[in-house]
Formats: sequence, structure tokens, C-alpha cells
Amino acid sequence: MKNSRKTRIAIDVAAEAAPRAQAPALPARRTLLGAATLGALGLAGLTSLPAFADPAGLWKRIQARKELLVGLEGTYPPFNYVDKHGDLTGFEVELAKALAAQMGLSAKFVPTPWSGMLAGLDSGRFDVVINQVTITPDREKKYLFSKPYTVSGAQILVRKNDQTRYASIASLAGRVVGVGLGTDYEAWLKKNAPKVRIQTYSGINTALQDLEIGRVDAIINDRLESAYLLKHTDGRVVAAGKPFSKQYSGIAMRLGHPQLQAHVDAALEALRKDGKLAAISDKWFGMDISR
Repeated sequence: MKNSRKTRIAIDVAAEAAPRAQAPALPARRTLLGAATLGALGLAGLTSLPAFADPAGLWKRIQARKELLVGLEGTYPPFNYVDKHGDLTGFEVELAKALAAQMGLSAKFVPTPWSGMLAGLDSGRFDVVINQVTITPDREKKYLFSKPYTVSGAQILVRKNDQTRYASIASLAGRVVGVGLGTDYEAWLKKNAPKVRIQTYSGINTALQDLEIGRVDAIINDRLESAYLLKHTDGRVVAAGKPFSKQYSGIAMRLGHPQLQAHVDAALEALRKDGKLAAISDKWFGMDISR
């Protein structure tokens, strides 16, 4: 999730190459599916949406241009990145296209470094940010958010034979646990699990290699990144227990545009009900990460 930056072990596919439990090489970064278009929805799709007040008129401007401007990094696999063909792809790219189509729009992406993402939203460079922005009380004072579209948190990863043995933090007392250097999870362990012996890593692949050969007993990593990673491993490493320290990500919008927020929420709920959100989630993570 996005707090100051990525607050967990980064999947650095370019920097490291781990045997067996390695994520697939995630190519460069830019668009798996063709741009979402008005298609069959057309203008009729717009008139069927609920009517919401919007004093600033942003929703009318979006309707007029027939595009939803979406801020994202484009360098953050598996959420949004450029593939080997030079196309923008990832879970959030597909989500944004489906969301825009549900509103009778096309999605136009505006790749932006995370350091300038929220400033770009403030300045009006884009209408929304779909880039794993964690919903926090402080951010809710400055931005509108959709209902959460991903639920994350800390996940324990272990060797397959230890899945029931190390299913909780308490069971890891006295054990060596790998965690990303400088992440929130490292700080959480120091505060909440003083009996755990912490081993820090700068990348997930090295941590996985050490887990496989027994240098560490478990790894604590982000639930969503872990789900994607395990989907592409050979089953030697598995998730153990339920995620903890949950975090929720939503689509961020500027304050003062409740009509846009209402339409985004309505479209997101429609994708949830018809199974499209779950299908996109399952494609990228092997499970429904919206719950």
C-alpha cells in the first residue's frame, strides 16, 4: 500500500534472481488491453447512472471529454507496469479500464512518480489516482476516497511443511523471521513481537531463497504482493495463517467532487456484483483481493 512509499519488501525483479520461488520477470512497463471505449454503453449508459450533486462540475467536464484521467506510477508491478511489448498493464490498469467503461468513459492514463502523485491530483493533472493509495484518517481530511477495492495487510510466508506450525506471530517466538529493511512490518515486529529474531532484507527474492534453505523460519510480507508471488512459485513456499495489520486502498479524488465519488463508487459496486472485479483480481493474484 502507499504510505510514504512502498512499506514492505519490494518485488525487485530486475535486481534479483532467486531460484525456484522467484516471481516471473516483470518486464519494463505500459497497456495489456486496448483502451476502454464508450462501446455499447454510449451516452445512454451515462443517463442511466444516479444523479448526484457536484458543485464544482468536474463530473460534467469528464462526461464532455468522455475520458477519465487516471494517475498511476506505471512502474509498480503487478499493480501497474509496462510489459515487454511496451504496453501498460497490471491489476489496476485493468480495473481502471473496466471502471471507466462501466461509467461510459474511456480511461486515459497519466504515469507519474509516486513522489508527485498526490500533488498531481491536487493540481488537476488527473481526475483520480488508482495506485494502491492507502486510506488513512489524515488522507481522508485532504481527499475523497472510493470504497476500498483492495484489502491488504501483513502475511506470514513459510515452507510448505511449516504451514500449520507457524500460523501466527505467537508461534514464531524465538524463530528467525525475514522482513523488508525499513518497512512498517519491521517496525511492527519490533513493537509487537519482541521474542522474534528479525532478519532484514532489501529484496523479496533473497528472503525467499533464505527461507527455502532454512536460514529463516518465516517471512513477513505484504498480503497482495505475497499472493502474486506465490501464484508464480512452485508451491515450496506458502502463506500461513490469516493476514494481520490490515490496510485498505481506495481510488483517490480531490475534495469537493461528491458526484464523481458517487459515480466511481456506483461503478465499482457494479463491477463487484457482476464478478468482474473478482475476475481481474483472480487473474493477477489467484484470489479476490477486494475482500
